[in-house]
Amino acid sequence: MTEAARSGPGTPCWVSLMVHGIDATREFYQALFGWDFVPGPQQLGPYVRALLGGREVAGIGQLPPDRHLDTAWTTYLAVADADETAETVRCCGGTVAVGPLDAGEAGRMAICSDPTGAVFGIWQAEAHHGTALAGPAGTPVWNELLTYETAAVGKFYRSVFGYEVEPVVSADFDYATLHVAGRPVASLHGVGDALARDRGPHWMTYFEVDDADAAARLVAELGGRVLRPPRDGTAGRLVLVADPEGAVFTLVRSHGR
Repeated sequence: MTEAARSGPGTPCWVSLMVHGIDATREFYQALFGWDFVPGPQQLGPYVRALLGGREVAGIGQLPPDRHLDTAWTTYLAVADADETAETVRCCGGTVAVGPLDAGEAGRMAICSDPTGAVFGIWQAEAHHGTALAGPAGTPVWNELLTYETAAVGKFYRSVFGYEVEPVVSADFDYATLHVAGRPVASLHGVGDALARDRGPHWMTYFEVDDADAAARLVAELGGRVLRPPRDGTAGRLVLVADPEGAVFTLVRSHGR
């Protein structure tokens, strides 16, 4: 069992990417992060799990040919009962778009969105407990919701998952940290009109790298895009990038590495 699974409901436990070209996407992330791949549940089509040092860190699936959807990394939140949580999502003003359904013997899942439209997954673990490694380069190390403002949406996530929501008291910075059992697990960042109009509110996955500047150059060399140049932030050195299919994520060299 992973640390995420032990830490209780609401903890981000997995990130998954649905794409149109799974083979080319595998090649991109293998070159960027050094991932290897093994087959995963095939209920929703071809799907592989990414491994780093033999331990599972993320998933990549193939969209059906007739589904002309934008690609995006999806953050999954651990739950004890996917059906019960899905019903709570609906009761609190959110939407359940897919499921709940079984992913073979791995677990039970659903794809949901909060009242502002930000998409996230819920995961009831059975055989598969989620990300087995976090911290080394190539692993997901943080998840953040980028939204218009945090107060109202924070109430939604607190009601559904029981988070302790700790806002930053600031006149010009709308930010809150989500805690499970006293431990920070994710964050909410209200950016108002600065939110990209073509994306709307969305969850962002941060992947650790050894060198943010070098990783940004590699993304471009591999056919991806650097959306925001490397910069220093409170978490470390950050760079916002997109893979060749347009899925957006953040690379971070955390302080202390």
